[in-house]
Amino acid sequence: MGNREALLTGAKACLREKGYDRTTVRDIATAAGVSMAAIGYHYGSREALLNQALFEVLDEWGDAMGRALVPDADGSSKRHFEQMWESLIADFTAHPDLWLASVELFMQAQRQPELRTALAEGTAQGRRGMAAILESVPEDEVAEASVRTLGSVQLALMSGLMIQWLSDPAAAPTAAEVLQGLRALADLAR
Repeated sequence: MGNREALLTGAKACLREKGYDRTTVRDIATAAGVSMAAIGYHYGSREALLNQALFEVLDEWGDAMGRALVPDADGSSKRHFEQMWESLIADFTAHPDLWLASVELFMQAQRQPELRTALAEGTAQGRRGMAAILESVPEDEVAEASVRTLGSVQLALMSGLMIQWLSDPAAAPTAAEVLQGLRALADLAR
């Protein structure tokens, strides 16, 4: 592994352990086993490296979520959908700094146009990925209408649940409560 890859791996580890704001250049360099100057040489700045690392962590998480949500033999995804919500909550509680870092990324993007563009692209991929996961089809086969509806709503629900778990874990809804709420919303929408 070269210095560039080692820095990215180190930055991912730091994001998981310390979060975005508390990770220093020294932390990343130490985790990567390289000099602090290597960050500037390969990425330009701590922020650029952390942004790329966070995007990759979130992409890896999305891929893992896609593999986890596979329909049952009878074609039903109901239990796997429930497991997805349980897994999300477990991830929020196990890695709150990582999820806080994703919220921090949105705030940073308000002041950095290039980051905002990258974040918009990542959000679009997230909508498409969520729709693909829920429809059990490859991403390139998801209809644009599903991306705009199913993918957008799923991403919004996940983001809202994450915010609740980050702000007040003791009062945040359980997976069963989320599903009960979704059923109630579906009844209202009929």
